[in-house]
Amino acid sequence: MTFAQETSRLYLNEYTIPLNKKGAAIGKIFNKEGAVTNAKILKDEAGLFTIRKGVLQLKKKAALPAAGDFKYEVSVQSGDDVAAFVLVKDAFIKNKVIAHRGAWKNHAGSENSITSLKDAIKIGCEGSEFDLWLSSDNEIVVSHDPHIGGKAVEETSLAELQTVQLKNGDRVPTLEEFIKVAMDQHTTRLVVEMKPSAKGKGELLATKTVAMIHAMKAQAWVYYISFDYNILKKVLELDPLAKVAYLSGNKSPEQLKADKMWGLDYHMGEFEKNKQLIQDAKSKGITTNVWTVNDPAAMDVLLKDGVDYITTNEPEILLEKVKK
Repeated sequence: MTFAQETSRLYLNEYTIPLNKKGAAIGKIFNKEGAVTNAKILKDEAGLFTIRKGVLQLKKKAALPAAGDFKYEVSVQSGDDVAAFVLVKDAFIKNKVIAHRGAWKNHAGSENSITSLKDAIKIGCEGSEFDLWLSSDNEIVVSHDPHIGGKAVEETSLAELQTVQLKNGDRVPTLEEFIKVAMDQHTTRLVVEMKPSAKGKGELLATKTVAMIHAMKAQAWVYYISFDYNILKKVLELDPLAKVAYLSGNKSPEQLKADKMWGLDYHMGEFEKNKQLIQDAKSKGITTNVWTVNDPAAMDVLLKDGVDYITTNEPEILLEKVKK
């Protein structure tokens, strides 16, 4: 599938539908200038949705149970701007567990594979993190390291990269393949890490990634993270309401808030150095994620301190802890 490098000019601040709530509000409608109040619905095959005062919501007497279809597409218009969205019943798990490169350490697949993504979904993680690069022919591929199977990702075509054999019969996957898997369920979200580029292609990676997510109408499933602040700024330029979190650890919650970042996603050492970091972030409305936490005792401390998310290679251990 080919995707134009274009994104919607209308956005929602939320794409999930509350369950069992008549007339539930879903999300406010925005353009790049801010909230819009003149939006109308162009297409709603389910006949369930309406817009009131710029808020997309269920009709007054409509309520959705957990069972049945979970995806609904609507098209809306504001002035000359038109956008189509996929709305999703909110059955997404909220247990703080982010599987680092999927669930692979105790499973059949290798990290950052389709199998590891499916296993993260199967065991019930809130999110599954994975890493993106552009190949030499500018296709978006999934790999943690800049080299895989002896091939430099940014210097190798997608076709050649996909000759690399991974465990369990997998091959190097694409972002498109990951999104398709994610959109077949509505319990686990994708945590999309865009890697800094040695070829200067970071902003192109951001542009193509956001364009693909918008074209596939996958906004409800996706959070964005990166060590490259300019990549995250590019994402917000393209989608001002995208949920983006910074990885490098050198920005305060105040700085992140000023730049309209959704969260910080810092190494556990940053939280050890600054015992107030979680509370400082919360006071600014910034979400907190910590990586990569494999020690059970460290998990206990972070859960007690109220961190929002924990990224781990041991999601099974953390899942047992959050159940308690």
